[in-house]
Amino acid sequence: MLQLQTIRQNPQVVKEKLAVKNFKELSLVDEILQLDEQRKKMQLESDNLQSKINAASKEIGALMAKGDKSAAEAKKQEVASFKNALQPIADGLANTETVLNDKLVLLPNLPSVMVPAGKTPADNEVVREGGQKPVLPDGAAPHWDLIKKYDIVDFETGAKITGSGFPLYKGQGAKLQRALTQYFLDFNTGAGYTEYLPPLMVNEATAYGTGQLPDKEGQMYFMPADNFYMIPTSEVPVTNIYRDEIVKKENLPIKMTAFSACFRREAGSFGKDVRGLNRVHQFDKVEIVQLVHPDKSYETLDEMVAHVEKLLNTLELPYRILRLCGGDMSFASALTYDFEVYSAAQERWLEVSSVSNFENFQTNRMKIRFKDEDGKSKLLHSLNGSSLALPRIVACLLENNQTDNQINLPSVLHSYFGKAFIS
Repeated sequence: MLQLQTIRQNPQVVKEKLAVKNFKELSLVDEILQLDEQRKKMQLESDNLQSKINAASKEIGALMAKGDKSAAEAKKQEVASFKNALQPIADGLANTETVLNDKLVLLPNLPSVMVPAGKTPADNEVVREGGQKPVLPDGAAPHWDLIKKYDIVDFETGAKITGSGFPLYKGQGAKLQRALTQYFLDFNTGAGYTEYLPPLMVNEATAYGTGQLPDKEGQMYFMPADNFYMIPTSEVPVTNIYRDEIVKKENLPIKMTAFSACFRREAGSFGKDVRGLNRVHQFDKVEIVQLVHPDKSYETLDEMVAHVEKLLNTLELPYRILRLCGGDMSFASALTYDFEVYSAAQERWLEVSSVSNFENFQTNRMKIRFKDEDGKSKLLHSLNGSSLALPRIVACLLENNQTDNQINLPSVLHSYFGKAFIS
């Protein structure tokens, strides 16, 4: 959530930055400022009346001490009239604050100055590419044919158990999932991240804290009986670990990693873009999250990008890094880098990670703070990244490393998987 102070200081700059994200409701900025002015006027009226109540209450005590009961009683009547006048102001103030907050949460985060202008993924900037695209033999198959050939993922039985978009991994497919998960976690903890295993369901306050609510209700599975949401990523519960806390400055940065299943309602149902493992309703992912000093967040973002890039290099996958344009960024992000791996059999790039700096957008919602040298509480910055999402990694490992009779695995996975190939 944007800070009111930011909007007050330069509303025109706020509008210009929101326009970079192609946010259409710029009039919301003016509405918020008007509500803020109303709130300040009501707060002033409330404070003035409360001061009169406090002053009159002291006078009552002094009059009673003097034995002037008549004057004390008159003063009590005066206090009662002040309180009667205060109540509708207090009610109006509370209502205005609620409406103001409801408007504020509709504004997305402001983009960094490094965010390129643009409206669609075609406008994203390629920062760099790495790895070698494989040259596949004639007749190379896409992963949805390979998983049938080697009997490692069963979409039909998954659909029978749950529904379309819920894959059932089996045999070597299940083992590969486990191997990748363990390797990703080991890679992250080796870089100083503390491992967590979070709940897969969160309450409304948690989903609100990271910006899933009110922006992404339709993308999450909801259980109305308990008012819980299935998590779209472990970023949601992990970042909320420190909600409503003041972190000791000497404990920064806070580096966390977590494995979880992830649940997305918007998986789609047709076309090559959503075929096989390209887009599913349930998938596994390892996440990295950092809470850092505001002065360090962009340096940390570069470190996290380098961390994910190194991980992809160890998997021997061709990849590219994109800096997302304003129109392709998430609601909460100030700057995002996407990682895509090249699917040789599909001849297309598949997104496998997003690494984002949210600055204080999430921490303002969650009230995650630290005390600076001046003793004042200030908001931390939050960052997160996929390290990594498994389905498209698996798809590319299968497609890019296929031979006539087996799938060769990168050497870094041999000890985790127990052998060098799938056959």
